[in-house]
Amino acid sequence: MPELRKDPIVGRWVIISTDRAKRPTDFAREEVKIKGGFCPFCYGNEGKTPPEIQAYRPNPNGGPTPQRDTPGWTVRVVPNKFPALGIEGTLNRQAEGMFDKMNGVGAHEVVIETPDHHATLAMLPPKRIEDVLWTFRDRILDLKKDRRFKYILIFKNHGEAAGASLEHSHSQLIALPIIPIYVNDELDGSKQYFTYKERCVFCDIIHQESEAGIRVVAENEDFITIAPFAPRFPFETWILPKQHESAFEHSSSQMFENLARAIKLLLMKADRVLDNPPYNLVIHSSPVQDPVNDYYHWHIEFMPKLTKTAGFEWGTGFYINPTPPEESAKFLREASVEEMSPVTAG
Repeated sequence: MPELRKDPIVGRWVIISTDRAKRPTDFAREEVKIKGGFCPFCYGNEGKTPPEIQAYRPNPNGGPTPQRDTPGWTVRVVPNKFPALGIEGTLNRQAEGMFDKMNGVGAHEVVIETPDHHATLAMLPPKRIEDVLWTFRDRILDLKKDRRFKYILIFKNHGEAAGASLEHSHSQLIALPIIPIYVNDELDGSKQYFTYKERCVFCDIIHQESEAGIRVVAENEDFITIAPFAPRFPFETWILPKQHESAFEHSSSQMFENLARAIKLLLMKADRVLDNPPYNLVIHSSPVQDPVNDYYHWHIEFMPKLTKTAGFEWGTGFYINPTPPEESAKFLREASVEEMSPVTAG
């Protein structure tokens, strides 16, 4: 019998189609394969991208700092060559009758996660993933100084089916002059829950899921990885900090270390269970102008591309998920992956 499940945060209903229940091997997957060829993100091709904004260049010998746009980096940030929004100009909000419009002002940056073309994020040592997280933090703190921006979104598309136009491992950052509707839905739902119960809805989810255990994939000292109760997509998975924090950029160095390990473990398990699937990974964080509050809880959402959104979803706002989250959590939880030893941890 199919189930209708309601998301406790935004109130969205999903259909868990148990009659169509699918195991990992039942999906027609498009495994992400690295083809190679010329790549502007590769080591030595620094001159083929727009001038870098930021880079990590380890200098263990204490010599002079390497020049910008040269080799020697481990993580590099450059402007997107084809930005969705432009950094220059004013918003110039206008009305056109009943309609509203403004200039497409924003920032669109690319975080190149590794100089190695063939390395995926799942392959990187936790320390290198931690460097990527620190880069996200640095860029958020810098862009927050621009009062035109209200929300900063960080996301990763892995594989062509997930929207990646270049196969070299990278993430993207977009600073927006408005708060996206999906974020507003989460904020509104979180505020309503807090108004009624004086508790954070995400903190309550963490507490309940920790006790039940059936949708827990993994956890460490600072983070818990779960399959949400009402997932839109098969094997949708969330990583949440156990302690309440509304903005990603306020996390401590210990939390970034443990978040890197949580991300690597989830991606390794997903690769093992789903054969290196294309996926989207998105950081949900509090808006620029409300970075510290009691009702919202930053988190990461991981969504492998195993099904397609079709007419029913577009027409209703419902999602049909053929894999119950209890099943997906069990597959991921039980997936055996190589332990991250101190050597592997980089």
